[in-house]
Amino acid sequence: MIVDLQDVSAAEGLFARALDLPEDAAEAGSLVARLAAPPAGRLVARLGTADGSGVVFASINDSDPGLGHIELLAVLPQARRRGLGSALVRAAEERLADLGADRVRLGGNPPCYAWPGIDVRYTPAVCLARRAGYEVSDTAWNMTADLALSSPEAPADEARLEESGVKVLPAGADAPDWVRSIWGDGWAWEVEESLDRRGAGCYVAVRDGEILGFAAYGANRPSWFGPMGTAPAAEGLGVGRVLLRRCLADQRAAGHATAQIGWAGPIGFYSKAVAARLERVFWLCTKTL
Repeated sequence: MIVDLQDVSAAEGLFARALDLPEDAAEAGSLVARLAAPPAGRLVARLGTADGSGVVFASINDSDPGLGHIELLAVLPQARRRGLGSALVRAAEERLADLGADRVRLGGNPPCYAWPGIDVRYTPAVCLARRAGYEVSDTAWNMTADLALSSPEAPADEARLEESGVKVLPAGADAPDWVRSIWGDGWAWEVEESLDRRGAGCYVAVRDGEILGFAAYGANRPSWFGPMGTAPAAEGLGVGRVLLRRCLADQRAAGHATAQIGWAGPIGFYSKAVAARLERVFWLCTKTL
């Protein structure tokens, strides 16, 4: 029997035991806690089996009320191969349809998400998606930064910024509004979270009192970096490289060996700046109800 999940915290232990990907299992608690506190205006459905062997989280973002997202699906190893995962997906689809969705995506609902989509290495999830009628609609990827590696050009980059009158500082309360004015509510929400959450942070580049760029980390989970953005007025100054390295230095100091650059965009930039490598690939799978 599938019922509404009354105690979201109970999903943390289940999720940790159900994950087959070791790089995620250590942060299972952070993922569940993050999804349990989404931005305002989000419709959510959190369902689980009566015996506690499976759980599914789903939501609808108010920016696209016709698109539902199945964000988290976990079944304990001993309960698999009984159709439980498929039953949880169907239950989530029905609940999302009741909330107004006519399409469902197996993938993250940014800015508050666990993964962009299904990690292509997670074969059971890929097989379940195909059985349930989902098709790959997009691809996303993460890059991994080895935090033990140094960037020998970092001091020179910092010095050039200072010579041009640019200072890199911890972000203040005005940062979210500035981010919102250029990149919208999603990234602004992540910056707000990075300022409020333990194990997270945000830096800004400032010249003559004007913010030129920002970089944040830890908004969704402690080991992930992003988002980051630079205003057009700062292009060519090297602001992004310095902001990125400041964030990664904090993550290294917090004990992380690597950082995940989630939903990475400019691959060449991250590769050159911190020798980040493409590693995790995700399929965003969509179905019309």
